[in-house]
Amino acid sequence: MNQPAMSDPPQGPHIPRHVAVIMDGNGRWAKDRGLPRQEGHRAGMEAVREVVEGSVEAGIPILTLFAFSTENWNRPQEEILALMTLLQVYVEKEKDGLKDQGVQVRVRGDLARLSPEVLESVQSIEKVTEHGDRLLLNLMISYSGRAELLRAVRTLAQRVREGTLNPESIEASTLEMVLDTAGLPDPDLLIRTSGELRLSNFMLWQLAYTELHISTVLWPDFQRHHLFQAIDDYQRRERRFGRVTTAPS
Repeated sequence: MNQPAMSDPPQGPHIPRHVAVIMDGNGRWAKDRGLPRQEGHRAGMEAVREVVEGSVEAGIPILTLFAFSTENWNRPQEEILALMTLLQVYVEKEKDGLKDQGVQVRVRGDLARLSPEVLESVQSIEKVTEHGDRLLLNLMISYSGRAELLRAVRTLAQRVREGTLNPESIEASTLEMVLDTAGLPDPDLLIRTSGELRLSNFMLWQLAYTELHISTVLWPDFQRHHLFQAIDDYQRRERRFGRVTTAPS
């Protein structure tokens, strides 16, 4: 049964520190309307604005959006070009507004695969928003969880080879410091749109104990009240991190 729309941001002490979103459904949204896939991606930009503004409104400190996966490089060249162009359009259109809202943008992933023009664009939004202190917005671009773990393992292996790292001293925190998300807390809440029930190779290490919220809404139709519903759902849960809650005697 669908929950009623929440127009006001959630209240209370249990606002998630870190919300991650798998933004899915742009292609289906376009197909349902007889439009090219690129129009679905363009409409998805409006949903990004909604969720960013809703996160600021709700007091969420960190928002991470899965914008472009490593696997997306295998899509038709025309669609890849359209996505990269839209990324540049987003940067130019939104960076001043994000700065005014106190949003700091960080772009994470295998950025070596970006063209010089796109790389310059994402670096510009990081520079313009670097002093934002209300919301940290992570845009995961050219990212996949397995590729991230491989890069991290290779980094640690190189340090062992150089003699600067003792294999016996490697702990979970050692690996976490060489992930793309180094220094960030793990997501408390993962939202996936379009009703799909999979992680799609996203933040495989970081999502170990993250609460999942599956929305049937296609990403271009996702608005801030859907975000508020997800947070309300999260606030109703008991997080145990693998532990057993002791019932009162």
